Amino acid sequence: MIRYVRRFSRTERTLHWVNAVCFLYLLATGLILYLPSLAIAVGRRPLIKDMHFWGGITWVSLLLVVALFGDRGGLLRTARELERLDDDRFNVGQKVNAILTAAFTILFLASGLLLWFGERDTRFRFASTVILHDGLMFAALGLLVGHLYLALIHPATRHSLRGMTLGDVREDWARTHYPRWSAVSRRTR
Repeated sequence: MIRYVRRFSRTERTLHWVNAVCFLYLLATGLILYLPSLAIAVGRRPLIKDMHFWGGITWVSLLLVVALFGDRGGLLRTARELERLDDDRFNVGQKVNAILTAAFTILFLASGLLLWFGERDTRFRFASTVILHDGLMFAALGLLVGHLYLALIHPATRHSLRGMTLGDVREDWARTHYPRWSAVSRRTR
C-alpha cells in the first residue's frame, strides 16, 4: 500500500499557484513590451503597458491577500525554515529559489512603480530602473526554467509536483529526497 505524507498546506499551494499564474501573465505582457517583433505583431502598446502594470499590482495584491487570510502561522513557520541553508523540508536549491523569488517580487514591484510613475513625473525617472527591471526578468526567467525542468521533466524530482497540486507526496519518495524532514514528519503524525 502506498502511503502519503502531507508536504504543503492549502495556503502554501495557493500562494505558489497565484505567484505562478501572475508571473507567467507578467512575463507574457512584459515580453510583448520588450521584444520589438512581438510589440509590432500585437500592437496597442499603451494597452499592453496598462495590462502589465495592473497585472503587477494584482500579483502583489493577491499574494498579500493569500498571506493575510491564509494560514499565517504556517507561512511564518515556512519562512523560518528558509533561514537555515541546510536540507530539511526543502533542499538548499529550493530555499535559494524561494528567497530569490521573494526578493525579485519586491524589486519588480519597486522598479515597476518607478517606471510607471517616471512616465508621469520626471522626479521618479532614474536611468538604471529599466536596466534593473529587465535584468530581473532575465534572472527570474532563468529561475523559472530551472524550476520547471525540475518540477516537470527531471525524473527524480517530478513527483514533487504532486505535493504542489494535491499537497502530499509518497512517503518513500520523501524518505529518499528529504530524509531529515521525513523523519520529523513521521514523528509528528
